[in-house]
Amino acid sequence: MNLNATLLAQLVVFFVLAWFTMKFVWPPIMRALDERAQKIADGLAASEKARSDLAASERRVAEEMAKARNLAGDVRASAEQQANALLDQARAEAARIVAAARQAAESEAEHAMQAARDALRAEVAALAVKGASQILRREVDAKVHAELLANLKNEL
Repeated sequence: MNLNATLLAQLVVFFVLAWFTMKFVWPPIMRALDERAQKIADGLAASEKARSDLAASERRVAEEMAKARNLAGDVRASAEQQANALLDQARAEAARIVAAARQAAESEAEHAMQAARDALRAEVAALAVKGASQILRREVDAKVHAELLANLKNEL
């Protein structure tokens, strides 16, 4: 065989194969590669969007947590103020009750002391009448001398 004819035949086969590959094989491969590149690009864009959404969500969560902490602090401060106000009211009420009890006790003691004084005066007057009757060796009429005995009670 002739080298030139073989070379020419191989060259024709190579160009036919190259033309066939470029016409029928290459476009589907390029289309598949383009589709794959597009899917990868879409996936990267979606992951970047998800990353930015995640960062935005984390910022919103941090803001909401800060708001919740502030609100919890405000609620706690309000509760402490209410508790202090209730304690102050309870202390004032207790002081009022103690003062009223002291006043009632003092009033009752004063009343009991006055009753004891009156009883003591009556007893002293009775003893004075008894003593006077023994001194005089005669009986003194308490009904007749009631005014005199009343004056004697007031003096004692």
